[in-house]
Amino acid sequence: MRTVIDLNADAGESFGRWRLGDDARLIPLVTSVNIACGWHAGDPATMSRSVELARDGGTAIGAHPGLPDLTGFGRRAMALSPAEAAQACLYQFGALQAIAAHHGLTLAHVKPHGALYGLTIKDAAVAEAVVEAFATAAPGVRVVLLAGPVSERLAERGFPVVREAFADLDYDNAGHIIIEPDPKPKPPDACADQAEAVLRGEVRSVEGNPVQVDADTICLHGDRSNAVEIAEAIRGRFASAGVRLAPMTEVADARV
Repeated sequence: MRTVIDLNADAGESFGRWRLGDDARLIPLVTSVNIACGWHAGDPATMSRSVELARDGGTAIGAHPGLPDLTGFGRRAMALSPAEAAQACLYQFGALQAIAAHHGLTLAHVKPHGALYGLTIKDAAVAEAVVEAFATAAPGVRVVLLAGPVSERLAERGFPVVREAFADLDYDNAGHIIIEPDPKPKPPDACADQAEAVLRGEVRSVEGNPVQVDADTICLHGDRSNAVEIAEAIRGRFASAGVRLAPMTEVADARV
């Protein structure tokens, strides 16, 4: 059972006057935060405020690039070539990187969002293109991918990959996450159960079958209305089990 893990959350997903998520309460509860960069959600002011919250909460910062689909919140399928997916991630990373630099901070990681994340799961060429792009453009920046065969192969090739599992999403028998277009509240204790199962290296699919996971970081979604309660439940469970939370770069570096 793992005794050190990163807990990350997707946040910064408001847009203008439209508010989504309780970032002020959620961001200090996690060790890494993935901040939306304007394509699926977020805007310059929201991005800046999210960086400030992370700075004040001592939370590591990463970019959360999505597809250019504000209406669908980046969760609707779109056809992108591997090169286009990599360029989309670089473009959005650059925007958040500039805002972080304005606040005297740097970005530690990048994690694709929604359907763009789904492309990295379904198409190994997309995942490879994204990882290779950041290895060239931003050496040392970690790329977060779903824990599984694709991320393992890239890690074995020496790329700075972080393997991710999920506390608040279901898995299918293939080990893929089931993305919810409109996340509803979930029982915090059930999410804490799944987070603890990740530490043991095995979760259950929706069909009840075992799914092996070897993760450096566990995600929860800030757009779920009870995300704060889920984060608190996970932290409480980990504290009781003697599990230490650490930023994903520290956890991933310890594997090398």
